[in-house]
Amino acid sequence: MSEQAPQRSLELFKSGLFCAESVLLALAESQGIKSDLIPRIATGFCSGISRTAGMCGAVSGAIMGIDLVTGRNSPTESLEANYALIQKLISRFEKQYGSINCHQLLGCDLATEAGQRYFMENHLMESCLQYAEGATSMALSLIAEFRS
Repeated sequence: MSEQAPQRSLELFKSGLFCAESVLLALAESQGIKSDLIPRIATGFCSGISRTAGMCGAVSGAIMGIDLVTGRNSPTESLEANYALIQKLISRFEKQYGSINCHQLLGCDLATEAGQRYFMENHLMESCLQYAEGATSMALSLIAEFRS
């Protein structure tokens, strides 16, 4: 089922969930993780962290997806393996798409009416779908790397 996660993130995104929500939920499902908190804990990370022109929501969702598998539960646990995977994710995403920043990726500010209009007129949802699929694939690969 995990190899279907990138496609699942697209389905979820197209169904009305947003970037971070879709990526996190698809990754959680691929790992057999269910929680009433997913996707709701990702909502504020969508649209470049709530339209603040911050980190791409697909990247945020992928980070949370990796955290579901590699995050720690106590202060005595090491965070080094998790940090290494997140750093690889960010590096791969930047290499593939040129940035991890929503505003830079889309070329518009989603907090403004003009930016939202630009987003719609230029069909930038297609770009967001690519980012979600790519971030999901990258996270899945890193989770597999961690588990091997």
